[in-house]
Amino acid sequence: MTVSENIQIAAERSPALVRRISPKTVLYAALSTLVVVFCIVPFILVIVISFGRKVDGAGWVWDLTFDNYQRFFVGVLWPDEVTFLYLQQLGNSFYFAVIASVLAVLTALPFTLLLTRLKRSAQAIWLVFILASLSMSEVFIVMGWDILLSNNSGLPKLFQVTGFTQWLKDVGWFQTLRDIGLANPRNVKFKPSGFATILTMSYLVWPYAVILLYPAFSRLDPSLAEAARTMGANRWTVIRTVTLPAIRLPLMGTTLLLFVFLLGSYVSVSVFATPDKQTTAVAIYSNIRGSNLDAPFGSAQAVILLISASVCLCFGHLLNSKAEAR
Repeated sequence: MTVSENIQIAAERSPALVRRISPKTVLYAALSTLVVVFCIVPFILVIVISFGRKVDGAGWVWDLTFDNYQRFFVGVLWPDEVTFLYLQQLGNSFYFAVIASVLAVLTALPFTLLLTRLKRSAQAIWLVFILASLSMSEVFIVMGWDILLSNNSGLPKLFQVTGFTQWLKDVGWFQTLRDIGLANPRNVKFKPSGFATILTMSYLVWPYAVILLYPAFSRLDPSLAEAARTMGANRWTVIRTVTLPAIRLPLMGTTLLLFVFLLGSYVSVSVFATPDKQTTAVAIYSNIRGSNLDAPFGSAQAVILLISASVCLCFGHLLNSKAEAR
C-alpha cells in the first residue's frame, strides 16, 4: 500500500473520529483538566514541599527529609529536649473549632425550628437575609466584633458608663470575671480572650448552620409533635424524643462540617486569641508568609492539619453509618 493510499484511508476515517468526539466529552476533559490543575497539583506541591529543607539565610531547597514532621511532634531541639508546642497549637485548633461549632449549632437549632413554622413569604425573606450575610468576609466580621468588644469604645466602655461594671463589683461577680480573664482591675475586658475568639468563630459559621439545618427541619412532620403533645408530653419532651432523633444525622453532619471549616480559621484567632492560644492555621501563615519564612515546615503543618480534618470526617462518617444501621 502506497503512502497516498494511506493518506486517503486516514482522510476517510477522520470524519468518523471527529463525530465520535462529542461536545460532552470535550467538556468533561476540560473540567477534569481544571480539577487537576487547580486542586490536585497544588495539593501535591504542598506535600512535596513539606519534605524540603530550610537553609539559613537562603530560603529553602527541595529535599526528601522527615525532619519537619519530626519537629512538629517532638520539637526542634529533639533528642536533647522534647517540646510539644506545635501539638499544643493543634490542640488549640481543635478546642476552638469544637466549642464554636457546637455553640453555633445549639443556637441555630431553636432559630431554625421557629423559622420553619413561619409563613412561606417570611421564611423566604429570612433565608435571603441569611444567604446575603454569607457574602461578608471573615475580615469584615472580625472587624465588627473587634469594635464591639473594644475596651475603649465597645461593650466594656458601655458597661462602665452605665454603671453595670460597678454593679458587678457590688454583687461580687466582678472577681469571677477577673479569675477567668474577662476583666482587669478596673473594668470588664473581652479581648484578647478565648471567649471573644469562640464567640466570633461561632458567629462566623452560624448562617451556615441555619442553612444546613433548614432542609431537615422543613421535612419534619408536624403531626408527630402534635400527637406527642396530645399524649401529654411537654414541649421539652417533644423536642428531646421526637424532633432531635428525627434530625440526628443532619445535626451530626452540620456540626462536623462546621468543625472542619473552623479548623482553618485564621483572622478570628489572630485578632482575639492570646499568644499562648495560637492555632496551627496561624502558625502555618507565620511560617509561609510571616517572619519565619520556613515554607517546608509550614507545608508539613498544613498536611498534618489536613490529615486531622480527614480523620475527623471519616470518624463522623463512621458514626453516621452506625446511626443509620440502627
